[in-house]
Amino acid sequence: MTPAVATAQSGPLRIEITDGVIEPMPYAVPDFVPESGAATEMAQQLARVVAEDLSGTGLFREIPASAHISRITSFSSPVQYADWKAINAQALITGAVSVQGDRVTVKFRVYDVFSGKELGSGLQFAGTTAGWRRMAHKVADAVYSRITGEGGYFDSRVVYVAETGPKDDRRKRLAIMDYDGANVKYLTESGSIVLAPRFSPTGDRVLYTSYETGFPRIYVLDVANVGRRELQTQGGNMAFSPRFAPDGRTVLYSLESGGNTDIYALDSATGQSRRLTDAPSIETAPSFSPDGTRVVFESDRSGSQQLYVMPVSGGEATRISFGQGRYGTPVWSPRGDMIAFTKQSKGRFHIGVMRTDGSEERLLTASFLDESPTWAPNGRVIMFTRETQGAQGQSSLYSVDISGRNLKRVRTEGGASDPSWGPLQP
Repeated sequence: MTPAVATAQSGPLRIEITDGVIEPMPYAVPDFVPESGAATEMAQQLARVVAEDLSGTGLFREIPASAHISRITSFSSPVQYADWKAINAQALITGAVSVQGDRVTVKFRVYDVFSGKELGSGLQFAGTTAGWRRMAHKVADAVYSRITGEGGYFDSRVVYVAETGPKDDRRKRLAIMDYDGANVKYLTESGSIVLAPRFSPTGDRVLYTSYETGFPRIYVLDVANVGRRELQTQGGNMAFSPRFAPDGRTVLYSLESGGNTDIYALDSATGQSRRLTDAPSIETAPSFSPDGTRVVFESDRSGSQQLYVMPVSGGEATRISFGQGRYGTPVWSPRGDMIAFTKQSKGRFHIGVMRTDGSEERLLTASFLDESPTWAPNGRVIMFTRETQGAQGQSSLYSVDISGRNLKRVRTEGGASDPSWGPLQP
């Protein structure tokens, strides 16, 4: 997939998502027009966040304001297409912002410069001044969708494990942030180890594993009020690696009992669990297909750590990984077409993707330690954990598109690991 195939200048404004590697589309986003006295600073900030979102994809290249010939002083004024053509802008994004008390309204338009036409019709978003960044992300999502034909992913959040302290005494707590690292909020204290947070399909709850009792137990946390409760899993020593089903009610998890680890499905409303695997091997890291009919998981039943797919009802599993090395932490794409995974081979760790039958395996990264992939809501970008080597090594979050391009670090406060990318916010 990914990078841009920008169509010829005589054709319609469009970026097709393909395997080609070509020059990103040049665009301009002048400061938005303030339509009230209190909106001046916010109008500038909104335009900057829109530009950061679009340029951050690697599909778009912003033409700096210093190169602009025209100045946008009114949202309703006709566009001087010749001036934007002269600096080779293929897309022009204009906007206006008004602030009344604690409310902000944002209007925007997208223009195809070379055809001299507006792309779609203008839109308007409204919200609180405290949530102005969400308005910017919504604008960027709309622009991205109009030009690529794909769903956006900017107005989304990521839950992760925030890490502080030296490597031999690492303190961990759950945190949530906007996809770009802004608006961090801590959800738990750092008094006990927490692992593997996982968003619900609607983004209102988070599953995670905690060692506060001395053994791993699974908890579900309400994001809005930070209330939480322990899930009553089947009897056994350790319950871990939870993940929601697409219905938001069923939870898959791993349970260790008598030295054996298998996968169970829990109805979180009734508390009823049922066993999905029954093998003298370690089965863990389950992930549902988006339609809820199949589960991908890791198992060492063949003698090494590999990936398997089985029906959600349980039963026979089909191995899908056959390359050199060990495979783990599989995650089904929200588009349903691919599975992301961690691979360890020849002393290196990789984040990779494959088709759901195991074909077309492609490694996207390579480092001392890359793990824990999670998908953007549109299935086009993967976020993961990268840890550096040595006694001072630290975990950080990175993202990469599924062609292996545009690898970059995600801004976080301190160390970070185990990301889970939530859905677009309502």
